[in-house]
Amino acid sequence: MSQADLKKKALDYHRLPKPGKLSVESSKPCSTPADLSLAYTPGVAQPVLEIAKNPAAAYDYTNKGNLVAVITDGTAILGLGNRGPLAAKPVMEGKAVLFKQFAGIDVYDIEVQAKTPQEFIKVVVAIAPTFGGINLEDIAAPHCFQIEAALKKKLDIPVFHDDQHGTAVIICAGLINALYVQGKTLETAKIVCLGAGAAGIASMKLLLAMGAKKANISVVDSKGVVHKGRTDLNSYKKAFARKTDLRTLADAMQGADVFVGVSGANLVSPAMVKSMADKPVVFALANPNPEILPDKAKAARSDLIMATGRSDFPNQVNNVLGFPFIFRGALDAHAREITQDMLIAAVHALAELAREPVPASMLKAYKLKKLAFGPDYILPKPFDPRLAERVPQAVAKAAKKVKAAGKRR
Repeated sequence: MSQADLKKKALDYHRLPKPGKLSVESSKPCSTPADLSLAYTPGVAQPVLEIAKNPAAAYDYTNKGNLVAVITDGTAILGLGNRGPLAAKPVMEGKAVLFKQFAGIDVYDIEVQAKTPQEFIKVVVAIAPTFGGINLEDIAAPHCFQIEAALKKKLDIPVFHDDQHGTAVIICAGLINALYVQGKTLETAKIVCLGAGAAGIASMKLLLAMGAKKANISVVDSKGVVHKGRTDLNSYKKAFARKTDLRTLADAMQGADVFVGVSGANLVSPAMVKSMADKPVVFALANPNPEILPDKAKAARSDLIMATGRSDFPNQVNNVLGFPFIFRGALDAHAREITQDMLIAAVHALAELAREPVPASMLKAYKLKKLAFGPDYILPKPFDPRLAERVPQAVAKAAKKVKAAGKRR
């Protein structure tokens, strides 16, 4: 499909037969005078009084317990940068569709015009009573870290920045499977991360929690390797600053077992891939154009395992494998937060699922004759019907184990 055809098809999809991707549907009948008296006055007064006596009753009488806010300030929209909150609305509506399609969760998308992180935080805190959870989206680093941390302290419902933790969960699940196929371990792998924004920092933090060694991780930003001699690092980058003589991405790539790219197009050369250790793993996740295209990477190294963020190549690292099911598990457990243990539970559930035989229904959905765990299949595919059961169950179990959950009574 040509770019012109794709553009027209995408715009028509969003515009026709009516603008946008969302609508509000009533979950109760309202077709008779009796229905009307229950839906609104006088019947509505009864749940009002119950909730006034016991705020937790909102989970019984309203949609709060299955309602998530997808909220943005539009400062980091996909790979398109800071285009403002209104331009982010199609993406937020898209996230809402995925929440509903894959996990049965209702969503209101909310686009906030805020000049500062403090102003954004104030708005979210003010509207939070409406929701059972908050999904932050497309907020630029480093403000995204500050915003999420503040909201987690102020609110008693799950707050989750998908660009950080959703991406981290899928990267970690794919990576532990890729290393397994390559006969390597996370504990000994030498890892290079290109990109020190929300996704890069969160992914490296989660890898550390799962057993990776900080001494084996080299983070690279637009100015080169993050090292202790630099004076331009924010606190989030400083946590990964190494005492090292490495200065460039090419320096860091030499002998590396793993490359994780969450940066920009065409920043990795075939020569860099060629300099990596035997049986390397390359996750080039920039969208729509990766740090290096699979054909170039595989031409440089026939022994690598490759993943991208695109659906037209094998091993897509796709956040839809994570956020709907993580929230489903958190909501089902009545969780007050989404903890690191809950994220790790999601990682293992995804990784283990990819190692199991693929159901016939999924092969049919993807028009495949066969698919088996290996170099070109290290992550489940989004329409795997087992995801909706396996991942939420693992997350909810972890929530209860760490006492992040419990009925609000």
